[in-house]
Amino acid sequence: MSSTTLPNIGRAARWFHALSDETRLEIVRLLSHGERCVCELQDVLDCAQSRLSFHLKTLKDAGLVSDRRDGRWVYYALNREALDEIAEFASDVKPGKHAGSCARACCG
Repeated sequence: MSSTTLPNIGRAARWFHALSDETRLEIVRLLSHGERCVCELQDVLDCAQSRLSFHLKTLKDAGLVSDRRDGRWVYYALNREALDEIAEFASDVKPGKHAGSCARACCG
């Protein structure tokens, strides 16, 4: 990811906010194995439906998960592209990576 394709700070902040909660991280871990029905997530996490809905909405609003309805069931899946972007962002901001290339000379 070059400096011209870095996500804006607001988008990165939404990602990291969404990932700053243990329950949401556990949801991401569970979804890393594949799509899951919301009822399965509720059972595994032993979480009230309203609380789980809040966490899933936070992840969805950040673009980290998607959902699909199949009859009365809702299934959630990871947005792997967003996770790849987070990994690239983290790699691109690694200390020492820029070696004096800071355009605003903030490191001098």
